[in-house]
Amino acid sequence: MIIYVLLHAVLYFLTVQTFFIMPKMKTNSGAKKRFKLTGTGKIKRKHAFHSHILTKKSTKRKRNLVKTGLVDETNERRVLALLAVK
Repeated sequence: MIIYVLLHAVLYFLTVQTFFIMPKMKTNSGAKKRFKLTGTGKIKRKHAFHSHILTKKSTKRKRNLVKTGLVDETNERRVLALLAVK
């Protein structure tokens, strides 16, 4: 009888706890494909304008667009929210 009561109490506790737990933050699927976190906490991104219509762009411009950049400090909070990072 005591085992039954303890088992019932544990199951009740687990079901009540799952009702009051907050939902998990979901990562934005578009953001996780476009941004990566560095070891120091900065956010890496790719440059735009390097996918098509490349004939009118100079070689130097195209070469510099290949390199990765960092997200500006003013946008970091927004991107971290999309990545569901605290």
